[in-house]
Amino acid sequence: VQLQASGGGLVQAGGSLRLSCAASGRTFSSYGMGWFRQHPGKEREFIAAIRWSGGSTYYADSVKGRFTISGDNAKNTVYLQMNSLKAEDTAVYYCAAARRQWIVSERSYEYWGQGTQVTVSS
Repeated sequence: VQLQASGGGLVQAGGSLRLSCAASGRTFSSYGMGWFRQHPGKEREFIAAIRWSGGSTYYADSVKGRFTISGDNAKNTVYLQMNSLKAEDTAVYYCAAARRQWIVSERSYEYWGQGTQVTVSS
């Protein structure tokens, strides 16, 4: 199973980007998919997740109200719409597929994308 993240780039503060993540390879089931990010020199942190059953979404406080996660269970595809971007959003963003129910925890994720760089200039 491979997850391919795309859509990162350079944007000015206040701007928007939309990240996409698509799975390929063998068919697999998951409880949901999520996005994480990693700032230089820091640990990877949870950003947002969507649970396939019921469509519930979860966000880190740092992005709530600015980022929106959406996805398609049948295609194992997830998106992250990022608005009102700030310099502190600069990071490498990773998508992942959860194989356990607690989808706000990194430990629930088994499949990971390669990461896409988001740079927000102030």
